[in-house]
Order: sequence, then structure tokens, then C-alpha cells
Amino acid sequence: MIMDFFTDPVLRAPTWATLFMCIASSLMGSFLFLQKKTLLSETLSHATYPGVCIAVMGLGLFAPTFESWSFLAVLVGAFISAFLALKMIHFLQKRMRPDSALCFVLALFFGIGTVSISLMQTIMPAFQKQIQMLLFGQAATMTDLHIVLYGALAMIIACIIFFIFHPLRALLFDREYAQSVGINRVEKMIFWLLLFSLILGIRSVGLVLMSGMVIAPAVAARQFTNHLHKMLILSAFFGALSGVMGNILSVYGTIALSTETRNLTLPTGPMIVLVGGTIALLSLAFAPGRGLVFRKLRIGSFRFRCVQENILKCLWKKGPISGKELRTSFGLSLFFALLSLRKNGWVHKQNRLYHLTLDGHRKASSIVRLHRLWELYLANMLKLQSEKIHKTAEEMEHILTPDIEERLTRLLSNPVIDPHQQPIPGKQ
Repeated sequence: MIMDFFTDPVLRAPTWATLFMCIASSLMGSFLFLQKKTLLSETLSHATYPGVCIAVMGLGLFAPTFESWSFLAVLVGAFISAFLALKMIHFLQKRMRPDSALCFVLALFFGIGTVSISLMQTIMPAFQKQIQMLLFGQAATMTDLHIVLYGALAMIIACIIFFIFHPLRALLFDREYAQSVGINRVEKMIFWLLLFSLILGIRSVGLVLMSGMVIAPAVAARQFTNHLHKMLILSAFFGALSGVMGNILSVYGTIALSTETRNLTLPTGPMIVLVGGTIALLSLAFAPGRGLVFRKLRIGSFRFRCVQENILKCLWKKGPISGKELRTSFGLSLFFALLSLRKNGWVHKQNRLYHLTLDGHRKASSIVRLHRLWELYLANMLKLQSEKIHKTAEEMEHILTPDIEERLTRLLSNPVIDPHQQPIPGKQ
């Protein structure tokens, strides 16, 4: 049962803790995404690696009896390392391109971490295994204490965003105004919250995958709205959904793949990130407003309408035309275009020739009118040469609205002749 993941003594801690962690990281990721600083989360999450290694190594060398405190050492080491990385990023960005500074810091700190973990493999292999597991998280071993920890983090972030929402919006969309009224402290607060989210998230998703969990819900949410408050809500929802579904798929996937002879596991942290990435990809493809599929459908629909209108215009200018003659101009799309035009009552076929109906003639006259009005506007108002205006008018005639037609008519004093001395049809 799905509810067992929220109530069972073994399953509830990973489920609730990762749910709250994903909400916190998703909210922070929204601001990074809108500021176009997504690589910052990748850099800071990888920059925690050397701090974690050095802190645990120090604990093992100087206080080996306090092994139960290793999680606290991980948090402290990760915080110091990420803080130093953030300071170095700010320093380098004043002297080089921002993306170059981020890549340099990421490579430097992760390299130091890799060297440190290699040393630990020889000196203290037991501690090295613990750190190695932090690369991809240990969500399955969480306790009720982590529920309180991540729940508090998510609540604090949500409350701060609620109370400083308007300054945040100004900082994101009107930076000059934000600087003029002195609310730059808000940006520093966001960086600190991001830092804490990344550091605490290491325990659940891992430092390698944490940046994916920060950005994926924000990417998905952005495809559905243009409003900041809605994006934050959607991002938190997608993050929470990723956390819950990642736990469910991890448990049921492990059960399905395990047999009597082999025990295969699907780690919870990577599964959470995979779910978040899948949601982001599906949103990029199928979101009604911005999704690739719907955008392609809108483009295809517009192009199909252009073909229909060009056929009507051709029939208006040349009179009845055979299908063979039309096929040379409009190609493979002609069959479906004519089928639609006949269904709309704009074209009918008689004696193997296509004719305009009365409604079709009115529709075609309107298209020709828009074309010639735009040509006259380009020639008289923008002073373009007559040989250059036809192509532009061919494109604009399909997107001019009745309101623009009315304004053009008033602006050009209700003209009757276009630049080529062709009559402009009256308004239908």
C-alpha cells in the first residue's frame, strides 16, 4: 500500500525526509533557474566533497571513539568547504567569465576531494566507505530525526520566501530597482539558504546528484506558468512528487529485481533524481503552453492555415484551377488543405476544377486586403523599396488581426490602391 510509505516505522523516515528535502531544494532551485545560475548548485554540491573527506578523516584520526558523530562532522566539513568555494567563486567572477570561474572551482574542489578519498582508502578504509556512500546518498537509512531536520528546513525556507516574496520578485525581474532601494541582502539570504539546502541534501540524494534535484523541479514548473508564485508552488509539488515516487520505485523495484540467487537494489537517492528528471523531460515535451509537442502542433497548425489561405488567394486571383495545377504550387499538403477548405464551405469542385464559394471569395478577399494594406504601409510609412515589400507582406498577411487591420485602414486613410497600383478589396 502507498500509505505504508508514510506510516510504516521503516519506510516513513526515508519518505517524509526526502519529501521535505525535495521541497526545500526545489524552492531554492527556482530562484537559481530564474537567475540563470543553475551551474552554481552543481559547483557548490561538488565543492562539499573535500570538506566531507577532510572532516571525517580528522574525526577518525583525532577522535575515533566518536564515530557516531560522523554525520555532524560531514555537515560541518561540507559547510566550510562549500563556503570557501562560494567565496572563491565571487573572487574569480570579478576577474573572468562567470561560467569559467564555476567550472574552475568545481574541478579544483572535486579534485581535492578525490585525492582525499584515495588517501582515506589506505589510512582508514572504514570511514572511506561511509564517505563513498555519500556520493549518491543514503536515503534508505534515514531516521525520524531526519524528518524533523528536513521538515524544519523546508518550513524555514517556505516562511522566508513568503515574508520576503516582493523583494525577491524585484530582485529577479527588476535588479536595478532592487539595488536602488537596497535589498541586495535578500540575494545573500538566498545564497545561504541554498548552501544549507545543498549540505543537508547530501545525506539523502548525494553530493553528485544533489544539483539535479535542485534544478529538475524548477525546470518542470517553468513550463506551466509565467507567474513566480505559481512556479514556486509547482516546483515544490514536483519536488515532493519526486521524493515520494523515488522511494516507492526504489522499494518495489528492488523487490521485483531481487531473486533467491542475487540481491539487486535500486538506491533511493538516484531514483529520486531520475523521477525528477523524468518529470522535467515530460514537462518540456508535453506542457500545454511551452511543451515541445504542443509547440510543434501549433507551428504545424499555423503552417497548414497558411497553405489554406494561399490556396484561397490563388483561386481568387486566377479563378477556377485544376488539382494538377495546384499540386505544382502546394505539394503534398494540398490534399488535406483542399479537404479542409471544402469542409469549411470555402471551395467546391466542379468539372474537375476547384472554385471559390461565396464565403470562400469573402475569405480570400480579406486575405488579399491584408496583404496589400501591409504592402502600402511598408512603402508609404517605412519607405521600403517596392521589390522588397512583397515577401514581407506574404508572411504578415497570415498574422494580422482585425484590430491591426482597422488601425492600418485609419492610418492609411482607407486606401483603395496598393503600391503596385492593384485595387485593395473592401472590408468583408
